[in-house]
Amino acid sequence: MRVLAIAVALGLCAPVMAQENPAMIAKRAAGQLEAAQNAMFLAEKASDRVAALSQTIRAYEHGLTGLREGLRRAAIREAAMARKFEAERERVSRLLGVLLSIEQSPTPLLMLHPGGPIGTARSGMMVGDITPAIQRQAEVLRTELEEIAILRALQESAEGTLEEGLRGVQAARTELSQAISNRTNLPRRFLENPDALTQLINSSETLQSFAQGLVDLQVTGLDAPLHIGDARGALPLPVTGVILRRAGEADAAGITRPGIVIATEPNALVTTPWPATIRYLGPLLDYGNVMVLEPGDGYLLVLAGLDHVYGRQGEVLPAGTPVGLMGGNAPEAGVILARAAEGGGAERSETLYMELRQGDDPVDPGIWFAYE
Repeated sequence: MRVLAIAVALGLCAPVMAQENPAMIAKRAAGQLEAAQNAMFLAEKASDRVAALSQTIRAYEHGLTGLREGLRRAAIREAAMARKFEAERERVSRLLGVLLSIEQSPTPLLMLHPGGPIGTARSGMMVGDITPAIQRQAEVLRTELEEIAILRALQESAEGTLEEGLRGVQAARTELSQAISNRTNLPRRFLENPDALTQLINSSETLQSFAQGLVDLQVTGLDAPLHIGDARGALPLPVTGVILRRAGEADAAGITRPGIVIATEPNALVTTPWPATIRYLGPLLDYGNVMVLEPGDGYLLVLAGLDHVYGRQGEVLPAGTPVGLMGGNAPEAGVILARAAEGGGAERSETLYMELRQGDDPVDPGIWFAYE
Protein backbone atom coordinates (compact mmCIF):
# COMPACT_ATOMS: atom_id res chain seq x y z
CA MET A 1 0.00 0.00 0.00
CA ARG A 2 2.89 2.36 0.76
CA VAL A 3 4.33 1.91 -2.75
CA LEU A 4 0.88 2.34 -4.30
CA ALA A 5 0.44 5.62 -2.43
CA ILE A 6 3.77 6.83 -3.84
CA ALA A 7 2.66 5.99 -7.35
CA VAL A 8 -0.65 7.82 -7.00
CA ALA A 9 1.01 10.97 -5.64
CA LEU A 10 3.89 11.24 -8.12
CA GLY A 11 2.15 13.89 -10.21
CA LEU A 12 1.73 16.11 -7.13
CA CYS A 13 5.37 16.20 -5.98
CA ALA A 14 7.40 19.40 -5.94
CA PRO A 15 11.16 20.00 -6.38
CA VAL A 16 13.38 21.37 -3.69
CA MET A 17 14.34 24.90 -4.79
CA ALA A 18 17.18 27.10 -3.63
CA GLN A 19 14.64 29.72 -2.65
CA GLU A 20 12.83 29.71 0.67
CA ASN A 21 10.24 27.01 1.11
CA PRO A 22 6.80 28.34 0.05
CA ALA A 23 5.17 26.76 3.08
CA MET A 24 7.52 28.72 5.34
CA ILE A 25 6.72 31.94 3.45
CA ALA A 26 3.00 31.32 3.84
CA LYS A 27 3.38 30.37 7.52
CA ARG A 28 5.24 33.60 8.23
CA ALA A 29 2.63 35.56 6.27
CA ALA A 30 -0.18 33.97 8.28
CA GLY A 31 1.65 35.07 11.41
CA GLN A 32 1.83 38.62 10.07
CA LEU A 33 -1.89 38.61 9.36
CA GLU A 34 -2.62 37.35 12.87
CA ALA A 35 -0.37 40.06 14.32
CA ALA A 36 -2.17 42.65 12.18
CA GLN A 37 -5.51 41.46 13.52
CA ASN A 38 -4.24 41.83 17.09
CA ALA A 39 -2.85 45.28 16.27
CA MET A 40 -6.28 46.25 14.99
CA PHE A 41 -7.78 45.58 18.41
CA LEU A 42 -4.99 47.46 20.18
CA ALA A 43 -5.42 50.46 17.86
CA GLU A 44 -8.80 51.13 19.46
CA LYS A 45 -7.03 52.18 22.66
CA ALA A 46 -3.89 53.72 21.14
CA SER A 47 -3.12 57.33 21.99
CA ASP A 48 -2.18 57.92 18.34
CA ARG A 49 -4.77 55.94 16.40
CA VAL A 50 -3.55 57.22 13.03
CA ALA A 51 -0.05 55.84 13.61
CA ALA A 52 -1.37 52.57 15.06
CA LEU A 53 -3.79 51.99 12.19
CA SER A 54 -1.11 52.88 9.62
CA GLN A 55 1.15 50.18 11.07
CA THR A 56 -1.78 47.76 11.10
CA ILE A 57 -2.51 48.36 7.42
CA ARG A 58 1.14 47.88 6.46
CA ALA A 59 1.20 44.63 8.45
CA TYR A 60 -1.89 43.42 6.58
CA GLU A 61 -0.36 44.45 3.24
CA HIS A 62 2.88 42.58 3.93
CA GLY A 63 1.02 39.52 5.21
CA LEU A 64 -1.28 39.32 2.20
CA THR A 65 1.62 39.82 -0.20
CA GLY A 66 3.61 37.10 1.56
CA LEU A 67 0.71 34.66 1.48
CA ARG A 68 0.20 35.21 -2.24
CA GLU A 69 3.91 34.72 -2.82
CA GLY A 70 3.90 31.47 -0.87
CA LEU A 71 0.96 30.16 -2.88
CA ARG A 72 2.57 31.26 -6.15
CA ARG A 73 5.82 29.46 -5.36
CA ALA A 74 3.93 26.36 -4.27
CA ALA A 75 2.12 26.24 -7.62
CA ILE A 76 5.36 26.70 -9.55
CA ARG A 77 7.09 23.98 -7.53
CA GLU A 78 4.22 21.55 -8.02
CA ALA A 79 4.13 22.14 -11.77
CA ALA A 80 7.90 21.69 -12.06
CA MET A 81 7.80 18.37 -10.21
CA ALA A 82 4.93 17.15 -12.38
CA ARG A 83 7.04 17.89 -15.47
CA LYS A 84 10.02 16.16 -13.88
CA PHE A 85 8.12 12.94 -13.22
CA GLU A 86 6.55 13.02 -16.66
CA ALA A 87 10.02 13.20 -18.21
CA GLU A 88 11.31 10.40 -15.97
CA ARG A 89 8.21 8.22 -16.06
CA GLU A 90 10.03 5.06 -17.18
CA ARG A 91 12.81 5.33 -14.58
CA VAL A 92 10.37 5.99 -11.75
CA SER A 93 8.19 3.07 -12.88
CA ARG A 94 11.19 0.75 -12.71
CA LEU A 95 12.04 2.02 -9.25
CA LEU A 96 8.49 1.44 -8.06
CA GLY A 97 8.55 -2.05 -9.59
CA VAL A 98 11.68 -2.91 -7.68
CA LEU A 99 10.26 -1.55 -4.44
CA LEU A 100 7.05 -3.51 -4.98
CA SER A 101 8.86 -6.77 -5.65
CA ILE A 102 11.05 -6.28 -2.58
CA GLU A 103 7.99 -5.64 -0.42
CA GLN A 104 6.13 -8.72 -1.72
CA SER A 105 9.01 -11.24 -1.69
CA PRO A 106 10.13 -13.04 1.51
CA THR A 107 13.71 -12.15 2.43
CA PRO A 108 15.13 -15.73 2.16
CA LEU A 109 13.76 -16.16 -1.38
CA LEU A 110 15.43 -12.96 -2.48
CA MET A 111 18.79 -14.49 -1.69
CA LEU A 112 18.28 -17.80 -3.62
CA HIS A 113 19.74 -18.19 -7.10
CA PRO A 114 19.17 -21.09 -9.57
CA GLY A 115 22.93 -21.20 -10.25
CA GLY A 116 23.66 -22.61 -6.85
CA PRO A 117 25.71 -21.25 -3.94
CA ILE A 118 28.08 -19.19 -6.13
CA GLY A 119 25.17 -17.54 -7.97
CA THR A 120 23.44 -16.93 -4.66
CA ALA A 121 26.58 -15.26 -3.28
CA ARG A 122 26.91 -13.08 -6.35
CA SER A 123 23.24 -12.09 -6.25
CA GLY A 124 23.62 -11.22 -2.58
CA MET A 125 26.53 -8.96 -3.38
CA MET A 126 24.55 -7.24 -6.17
CA VAL A 127 21.53 -6.72 -3.94
CA GLY A 128 23.81 -5.34 -1.25
CA ASP A 129 25.24 -2.85 -3.75
CA ILE A 130 21.95 -1.60 -5.21
CA THR A 131 19.80 -1.62 -2.07
CA PRO A 132 21.29 1.61 -0.58
CA ALA A 133 20.72 3.45 -3.88
CA ILE A 134 17.13 2.25 -4.04
CA GLN A 135 16.60 3.25 -0.43
CA ARG A 136 17.97 6.72 -1.10
CA GLN A 137 15.62 7.22 -4.05
CA ALA A 138 12.70 5.93 -2.00
CA GLU A 139 13.61 8.37 0.79
CA VAL A 140 13.59 11.25 -1.72
CA LEU A 141 10.10 10.25 -2.84
CA ARG A 142 8.92 9.99 0.77
CA THR A 143 10.31 13.45 1.61
CA GLU A 144 8.65 14.99 -1.43
CA LEU A 145 5.32 13.40 -0.52
CA GLU A 146 5.53 14.83 2.99
CA GLU A 147 6.19 18.27 1.52
CA ILE A 148 3.24 17.92 -0.84
CA ALA A 149 1.00 17.08 2.11
CA ILE A 150 2.09 20.34 3.75
CA LEU A 151 1.50 22.32 0.56
CA ARG A 152 -1.93 20.77 0.09
CA ALA A 153 -2.91 21.67 3.65
CA LEU A 154 -1.66 25.20 2.99
CA GLN A 155 -3.78 25.57 -0.14
CA GLU A 156 -6.87 24.20 1.59
CA SER A 157 -6.59 26.70 4.44
CA ALA A 158 -5.44 29.67 2.30
CA GLU A 159 -8.88 30.84 1.17
CA GLY A 160 -10.15 31.40 4.69
CA THR A 161 -6.93 33.13 5.71
CA LEU A 162 -7.07 35.38 2.66
CA GLU A 163 -10.71 36.29 3.20
CA GLU A 164 -10.07 37.19 6.82
CA GLY A 165 -7.03 39.26 5.88
CA LEU A 166 -8.86 41.14 3.12
CA ARG A 167 -11.73 41.96 5.47
CA GLY A 168 -9.29 43.08 8.15
CA VAL A 169 -7.28 45.43 5.94
CA GLN A 170 -10.45 47.01 4.54
CA ALA A 171 -11.79 47.61 8.04
CA ALA A 172 -8.44 49.17 9.03
CA ARG A 173 -8.57 51.52 6.03
CA THR A 174 -12.07 52.64 6.99
CA GLU A 175 -11.00 53.23 10.58
CA LEU A 176 -7.94 55.15 9.40
CA SER A 177 -10.01 57.53 7.27
CA GLN A 178 -12.22 58.27 10.26
CA ALA A 179 -9.27 58.75 12.61
CA ILE A 180 -7.65 61.23 10.22
CA SER A 181 -10.91 63.16 9.90
CA ASN A 182 -11.05 63.45 13.70
CA ARG A 183 -7.40 64.48 14.06
CA THR A 184 -6.90 67.98 15.48
CA ASN A 185 -3.48 67.91 17.15
CA LEU A 186 -1.18 68.60 14.18
CA PRO A 187 0.62 71.93 13.86
CA ARG A 188 -0.26 73.93 10.74
CA ARG A 189 1.20 76.54 8.43
CA PHE A 190 -0.98 78.83 6.29
CA LEU A 191 -0.64 80.54 2.93
CA GLU A 192 -0.31 84.29 3.15
CA ASN A 193 -2.53 84.59 0.07
CA PRO A 194 -4.90 81.60 -0.26
CA ASP A 195 -6.41 82.97 -3.49
CA ALA A 196 -3.00 82.71 -5.14
CA LEU A 197 -3.18 78.91 -4.90
CA THR A 198 -6.51 78.84 -6.73
CA GLN A 199 -5.08 81.04 -9.46
CA LEU A 200 -2.04 78.81 -9.73
CA ILE A 201 -4.18 75.68 -10.11
CA ASN A 202 -6.27 77.28 -12.85
CA SER A 203 -3.28 78.64 -14.75
CA SER A 204 -0.91 75.67 -14.55
CA GLU A 205 -0.65 73.55 -17.68
CA THR A 206 1.93 71.07 -16.42
CA LEU A 207 2.92 69.49 -13.13
CA GLN A 208 6.28 71.22 -13.47
CA SER A 209 4.76 74.70 -13.79
CA PHE A 210 2.48 74.04 -10.81
CA ALA A 211 5.38 72.91 -8.61
CA GLN A 212 7.48 75.89 -9.65
CA GLY A 213 4.65 78.30 -8.84
CA LEU A 214 4.01 76.61 -5.51
CA VAL A 215 7.57 77.32 -4.40
CA ASP A 216 6.88 81.04 -4.65
CA LEU A 217 3.74 80.96 -2.48
CA GLN A 218 4.66 82.17 0.98
CA VAL A 219 3.43 80.48 4.15
CA THR A 220 2.94 82.02 7.57
CA GLY A 221 2.16 80.90 11.08
CA LEU A 222 4.13 78.05 12.60
CA ASP A 223 7.86 78.14 12.05
CA ALA A 224 8.62 74.54 11.05
CA PRO A 225 12.29 74.23 10.10
CA LEU A 226 12.37 70.75 8.58
CA HIS A 227 15.72 69.47 7.30
CA ILE A 228 15.73 66.61 4.83
CA GLY A 229 19.47 66.72 4.27
CA ASP A 230 20.23 64.15 6.97
CA ALA A 231 18.22 61.48 5.14
CA ARG A 232 20.11 61.57 1.84
CA GLY A 233 20.17 58.09 0.31
CA ALA A 234 18.12 56.49 3.09
CA LEU A 235 14.51 57.61 2.56
CA PRO A 236 11.99 54.77 2.27
CA LEU A 237 9.59 54.73 -0.65
CA PRO A 238 6.18 56.20 0.23
CA VAL A 239 4.35 53.06 -0.87
CA THR A 240 4.99 49.33 -1.02
CA GLY A 241 5.64 48.39 -4.64
CA VAL A 242 8.25 47.96 -7.36
CA ILE A 243 9.98 50.60 -9.49
CA LEU A 244 8.38 50.53 -12.93
CA ARG A 245 10.38 53.40 -14.45
CA ARG A 246 13.29 55.39 -13.10
CA ALA A 247 13.92 59.08 -13.62
CA GLY A 248 14.61 59.87 -17.26
CA GLU A 249 13.43 56.50 -18.58
CA ALA A 250 11.00 56.68 -21.50
CA ASP A 251 7.52 55.19 -21.21
CA ALA A 252 5.68 53.30 -23.96
CA ALA A 253 4.93 56.60 -25.73
CA GLY A 254 8.58 57.66 -25.60
CA ILE A 255 7.93 60.36 -22.97
CA THR A 256 10.53 60.89 -20.25
CA ARG A 257 9.87 62.42 -16.84
CA PRO A 258 12.17 63.52 -14.02
CA GLY A 259 10.38 61.37 -11.45
CA ILE A 260 9.91 57.65 -10.92
CA VAL A 261 6.85 55.43 -11.40
CA ILE A 262 6.05 52.86 -8.72
CA ALA A 263 3.71 49.94 -9.45
CA THR A 264 1.53 49.12 -6.44
CA GLU A 265 -1.30 46.83 -5.50
CA PRO A 266 -4.85 48.25 -5.35
CA ASN A 267 -5.68 50.40 -2.31
CA ALA A 268 -2.05 50.46 -1.14
CA LEU A 269 -1.28 52.88 1.68
CA VAL A 270 0.86 55.94 0.82
CA THR A 271 2.84 57.66 3.58
CA THR A 272 5.23 60.57 3.86
CA PRO A 273 8.82 59.28 4.05
CA TRP A 274 10.05 62.30 6.05
CA PRO A 275 8.49 64.97 8.26
CA ALA A 276 6.85 67.43 5.89
CA THR A 277 4.28 70.17 5.44
CA ILE A 278 1.31 69.57 3.15
CA ARG A 279 1.58 72.31 0.55
CA TYR A 280 -1.21 71.01 -1.69
CA LEU A 281 -3.60 68.07 -1.93
CA GLY A 282 -6.37 67.39 -4.40
CA PRO A 283 -6.99 66.86 -8.12
CA LEU A 284 -4.57 68.42 -10.59
CA LEU A 285 -4.59 68.31 -14.39
CA ASP A 286 -4.80 64.68 -15.53
CA TYR A 287 -2.74 63.24 -12.67
CA GLY A 288 -5.69 62.32 -10.50
CA ASN A 289 -5.24 63.32 -6.88
CA VAL A 290 -1.90 64.93 -6.13
CA MET A 291 -0.12 65.40 -2.80
CA VAL A 292 2.69 67.98 -2.62
CA LEU A 293 4.84 67.81 0.51
CA GLU A 294 7.55 70.19 1.64
CA PRO A 295 10.18 68.26 3.63
CA GLY A 296 12.40 71.30 4.13
CA ASP A 297 15.62 72.76 2.69
CA GLY A 298 13.75 74.08 -0.34
CA TYR A 299 12.57 70.64 -1.51
CA LEU A 300 9.12 69.60 -2.71
CA LEU A 301 7.98 65.99 -2.93
CA VAL A 302 5.22 65.46 -5.49
CA LEU A 303 3.06 62.32 -5.33
CA ALA A 304 0.59 61.93 -8.19
CA GLY A 305 -2.02 59.31 -9.03
CA LEU A 306 -3.62 58.70 -5.63
CA ASP A 307 -7.27 57.81 -5.38
CA HIS A 308 -7.83 59.23 -1.89
CA VAL A 309 -5.76 61.91 -0.14
CA TYR A 310 -5.62 62.51 3.62
CA GLY A 311 -4.99 65.63 5.62
CA ARG A 312 -5.41 69.40 5.37
CA GLN A 313 -3.31 71.95 3.59
CA GLY A 314 -0.65 73.38 5.87
CA GLU A 315 -0.51 70.45 8.31
CA VAL A 316 2.99 69.48 9.43
CA LEU A 317 3.18 65.68 9.33
CA PRO A 318 5.55 63.34 11.18
CA ALA A 319 7.45 60.78 9.12
CA GLY A 320 5.36 57.74 8.22
CA THR A 321 2.05 59.61 8.38
CA PRO A 322 -0.51 58.35 5.82
CA VAL A 323 -1.25 60.83 3.04
CA GLY A 324 -3.55 58.71 0.89
CA LEU A 325 -4.56 55.45 -0.73
CA MET A 326 -4.06 54.13 -4.24
CA GLY A 327 -7.11 53.28 -6.30
CA GLY A 328 -8.26 50.09 -7.98
CA ASN A 329 -10.32 47.14 -6.87
CA ALA A 330 -8.65 44.46 -4.77
CA PRO A 331 -9.46 40.96 -6.08
CA GLU A 332 -11.48 38.57 -3.94
CA ALA A 333 -9.87 35.59 -2.23
CA GLY A 334 -11.06 33.13 -4.88
CA VAL A 335 -9.53 35.18 -7.68
CA ILE A 336 -6.23 35.49 -5.80
CA LEU A 337 -6.14 31.71 -5.28
CA ALA A 338 -6.89 31.06 -8.96
CA ARG A 339 -4.08 33.37 -10.07
CA ALA A 340 -1.68 31.82 -7.58
CA ALA A 341 -2.57 28.34 -8.88
CA GLU A 342 -1.50 29.54 -12.33
CA GLY A 343 1.81 30.81 -10.96
CA GLY A 344 0.78 34.47 -11.05
CA GLY A 345 2.12 36.97 -8.53
CA ALA A 346 0.73 40.09 -6.94
CA GLU A 347 -1.60 42.23 -9.04
CA ARG A 348 0.23 45.59 -9.17
CA SER A 349 -2.34 47.39 -11.30
CA GLU A 350 -1.88 50.91 -9.87
CA THR A 351 0.94 53.40 -10.44
CA LEU A 352 2.20 56.22 -8.25
CA TYR A 353 4.32 58.96 -9.84
CA MET A 354 6.89 60.47 -7.46
CA GLU A 355 8.92 63.56 -8.26
CA LEU A 356 11.41 65.42 -6.05
CA ARG A 357 12.25 69.07 -6.74
CA GLN A 358 14.54 71.64 -5.21
CA GLY A 359 13.43 75.13 -6.11
CA ASP A 360 12.69 75.13 -9.83
CA ASP A 361 14.83 72.10 -10.63
CA PRO A 362 13.92 68.39 -10.53
CA VAL A 363 16.21 66.08 -8.55
CA ASP A 364 16.78 62.40 -9.31
CA PRO A 365 14.93 60.55 -6.50
CA GLY A 366 17.60 57.83 -6.68
CA ILE A 367 19.93 60.18 -4.81
CA TRP A 368 17.59 60.34 -1.84
CA PHE A 369 15.53 57.14 -1.78
CA ALA A 370 16.85 53.68 -0.92
CA TYR A 371 15.72 51.69 -3.94
CA GLU A 372 18.75 51.53 -6.23
